[in-house]
Amino acid sequence: MSKKGCCDSVGECFFDYYTSKILVIRSRKVGTLNRFTQALVIAYVIGYVCVLKKGYQDTDTVLSSVTTKVKGIALTNTTELGERIWDVADYIIPPQVVRRFDEEEVQARRFKCPLTSLNPTPASICTSHRDCKRGFNDARGDGVRTGRCVNYNDTVKSCEVLSWCPLEKIVEPPNPPLLADAENFTVLIKNNIRYPKFNFNKRNILPNINSSYLTQCVFSRKTDPDCPIFRLKDIVEEAEEDFQTMAVHGGVMGVQIRWDCDLDMPQSWCVPRYTFRRLDNKDPENNVAPGYNFRFAKYYKDSDGTETRTLIKGYGIRFDVLVFGQAGKFNIIPTLLNIGAGLALLGLVSMSVTHLNTIILQIRANMGNMS
Repeated sequence: MSKKGCCDSVGECFFDYYTSKILVIRSRKVGTLNRFTQALVIAYVIGYVCVLKKGYQDTDTVLSSVTTKVKGIALTNTTELGERIWDVADYIIPPQVVRRFDEEEVQARRFKCPLTSLNPTPASICTSHRDCKRGFNDARGDGVRTGRCVNYNDTVKSCEVLSWCPLEKIVEPPNPPLLADAENFTVLIKNNIRYPKFNFNKRNILPNINSSYLTQCVFSRKTDPDCPIFRLKDIVEEAEEDFQTMAVHGGVMGVQIRWDCDLDMPQSWCVPRYTFRRLDNKDPENNVAPGYNFRFAKYYKDSDGTETRTLIKGYGIRFDVLVFGQAGKFNIIPTLLNIGAGLALLGLVSMSVTHLNTIILQIRANMGNMS
């Protein structure tokens, strides 16, 4: 073959165009199966991909910030504290609401005291100084051992420690709780969200909410679903819990805010949805260390310069505000991708039905030859 002839052949091959062979099958059964399968594919693409899953949209996940503000006043009258008014400066330790306080205990810094809180334990009991290693610091203990074995009472000796003294007493929380009126306290939740891909910003204090409405409203699914102020008792009851029972040992409440926004629709349709649930374990068969509590202290100095503190163990409700959400907006790229996938499925259906009919005809022919 000459060089010129070879080039002519390559050129001819390059510009050749092939079409698929079309086979028309006149069969009601095969035609019905073909159209039914095509209808299923079209319904899937239009109904599920486009309508339900909004496959024509590009999506973005939410970025969020949350701040809270609790309001409420409670009056208590106890033997230890007398008559006392509690306001937000007393019971708010962000991000939890203190519902009950153990007895306040005044401690002095760098005093030496026996290593025991209420009852001696095998780890704290000693008979001589040799049982108490000087400088030993147990991570779960209350101080650094001085190396001395001292009298805890008339019959028991305990290792002496350098710590805030006297050591904290381990007692059961009182029931009923101190701040029982806290169920009527309210919490304002301010949530700002952003979808950076679409440059979209919004907050849960909606444009239709004014100052006068905000000072009077309390969240209600029926009457005030857009109000960002929640009564604590309502939050707990929506989680199917009893407020006074939960208050004894404390607990952790989850406030879930969901922002699902279709940005092809008016922005006023993009509103938060609130749900509530208890997050900590309340299994009656596994009630070790139940609820939620924490310690904090207030520090002072005496006239002689001695530093002291008031140690307070509080049982509170911790609010974890969890924000979820996804926004969607029309974009030509996912639209074309899903349309292309649908057309490919339609082509696959026709090929599958054709091959199925060919197999059936071949089986019939073979059976005829055998007979």
